[in-house]
Amino acid sequence: MKHLLSLEEMSGADMREILDSVASFKGHRATHARPLAGQTWALIFSKSSTRTRVSFEVGLRELGADVLFLNANDIQLGRGEPIRDTARVLGRMLHGAVIRTFAQSDVVDFARFSGIPTVNALTDDEHPCQILTDIFTFEEATGQGIAGKVVTFVGDAACNVPASWMFAAAKLGFELRLAAPRAYWPSPELLRRAGVTSDCDWRSRSSAVTERFTAGSGVLELIEDVRLASRRADLLYTDVWVSMGKEEEAARRLKELSGYQLNADLVGQAKPGALVMHCLPAYRGKEIDEATLEAHANTIFTEAENRLHVQKAIVAWMVR
Repeated sequence: MKHLLSLEEMSGADMREILDSVASFKGHRATHARPLAGQTWALIFSKSSTRTRVSFEVGLRELGADVLFLNANDIQLGRGEPIRDTARVLGRMLHGAVIRTFAQSDVVDFARFSGIPTVNALTDDEHPCQILTDIFTFEEATGQGIAGKVVTFVGDAACNVPASWMFAAAKLGFELRLAAPRAYWPSPELLRRAGVTSDCDWRSRSSAVTERFTAGSGVLELIEDVRLASRRADLLYTDVWVSMGKEEEAARRLKELSGYQLNADLVGQAKPGALVMHCLPAYRGKEIDEATLEAHANTIFTEAENRLHVQKAIVAWMVR
């Protein structure tokens, strides 16, 4: 039985297999096979969402499944039932589950105790479906594989989206630059999990403004200078500065990340024709300015649409 719980645990070959199958789902949406016919899948969301809920619900239905949507208050999780008990019950009634929640351990435990295919639709640790979508969108738009390319992430580099980007870079062989203040760099522990085998304890090197590491078949670079990080990049990427659950830190985060806005100046540093992406929702005037978002709206909203097609490919890969 296959799950998609983490890009950390996924092989590059499996990522590539999924990515290579997406175009068929996108190009033959109305006529593609329905491998989930006769099945019932649940969307279990402790974190609200627009794109994730709609893309998974539509995608599962197009694959043939009936779909239940359950938030934390709909089931006993909202009143403290252990995830393993909920999983044991639902696993006897459902054929698969998509979970969007806070703790990565909840998704892992659900998969273990339910015995049904389980998808991580976002946790505080990772956002695997989003990054697979981003990579597919890049390859679709450019007609080139992502191996050997340069991706620059601008903003909070210690959260779930850049973490999944790190695992993907190490396994698919591209360069990931994380442009952020040092306080928002990923921990040495996370770097090691991403495949860095050299000394990656940047915290012991207080004067360093750039750190470069080999990770698996890729390269990870931590850079304070956002313009330097953007030079000759193939893809510029950003995400919200205040993720769900961090609202109490909003004032501090907005102040400390204010110099890390994705804007025309950074686009000018990148390669001519570089793509700009945002996983949405976007807060215009904060992590990306209005003009830059609108100039690259076609890419950004194609990226959002592609969640549907990539997630169908993920689920089909899981149940093969």
